[in-house]
Amino acid sequence: MVTSPSHEPTRGPSAASNVRIATGRGSGYDRAVARKLAVVPELCSGCRICELACAAKHFGVNNPKKSAIRVLVTYPHPVVRMPIVCSQCKVPMCADACPTGALKRSDGVVHLSTDDCISCMKCAEACPFGAIYAHGDVEYPIKCDLCGGEPECARTCPKRAIRFVPEQALGESKRLNNILSYAHMKEIEYVEAGQKKIIHYAEIGTEEMGR
Repeated sequence: MVTSPSHEPTRGPSAASNVRIATGRGSGYDRAVARKLAVVPELCSGCRICELACAAKHFGVNNPKKSAIRVLVTYPHPVVRMPIVCSQCKVPMCADACPTGALKRSDGVVHLSTDDCISCMKCAEACPFGAIYAHGDVEYPIKCDLCGGEPECARTCPKRAIRFVPEQALGESKRLNNILSYAHMKEIEYVEAGQKKIIHYAEIGTEEMGR
């Protein structure tokens, strides 16, 4: 709901219904696979399209400050662009901190009940990732609900830096990114006996090859 002309606070994002997909192979295998948002910071360009898509989806406005995802950028060196998304924790600290029980996890999502929320923002303080946000025009905490199972941030990211993947695949993407980052590195700097030295990847192992 968008802020009215009377500047009454809007309500937070609507709760998601189900973010699991059926992977059945007959009645004996009718179980669901939980999916989560995964971030590949090396691919993030800092365009913030994810923020705009989220705000438009939930509030109908072109205002990234009303987004449930934020891109954190550090500079000048090193330059890091990191989309901060809710991890939908299985043991959510935000829910533990909520004095009214407004946050509950079901179907792989930590849902916010606006009927029970008193807007104390204890959840935002408790979140170890800083992934719950506040805005002056929004009555309740702004928290990711995975868009009912089709996250706009992942769908609209032009670099595929945000992905909606099966939970068991989270480690696989990180391992692949580590391998690729080493493959593109030309050299490593290190300090030995107080002196900075450089190892060039092309030279590693050449001693054994008789060079």
